[in-house]
Amino acid sequence: MYCDIVAGRAEASLAFQDDVAIVIMDGNPVNPGHALVIPRVHATGLEDLDEQVGAHMWRVAQRVARGLRRSGLRCEGINLFLGDGEAALQEVFHAHIHVFPRFEGDNVVIDADCEPRDRRLLNQEAWVLREAMKPFAPVPSSVMLPQHSQTA
Repeated sequence: MYCDIVAGRAEASLAFQDDVAIVIMDGNPVNPGHALVIPRVHATGLEDLDEQVGAHMWRVAQRVARGLRRSGLRCEGINLFLGDGEAALQEVFHAHIHVFPRFEGDNVVIDADCEPRDRRLLNQEAWVLREAMKPFAPVPSSVMLPQHSQTA
């Protein structure tokens, strides 16, 4: 479906495009202004998505969010959503990021029954994840994180 839109074989309301990604309006929006950031190259999900393309998609999503706030459309907040796999509510199996405006009383519900987790279990899960990530090259970063001062 999205491959057809990217190729120009299917109709879409295009809000932005560059060599890497397009932004279209969602045909079944959560709220008016709901946009989708879609890579031009097909990737079923995050596992298949080139990291550089993924990083570009998030930059575009941030710009879409800024645009929504300045657009005049009702927008008191923004949600970004990426479903990766059927269990994560992915319905179209071409990686994409939803960017949609939120406002008081919009009736959008994001519900989870979260429970506090024991620190020992969190530490164990962090170790398992760290080990699983070791085969991947470290993520290069040209962004310097702010230093937090420790005050008593």
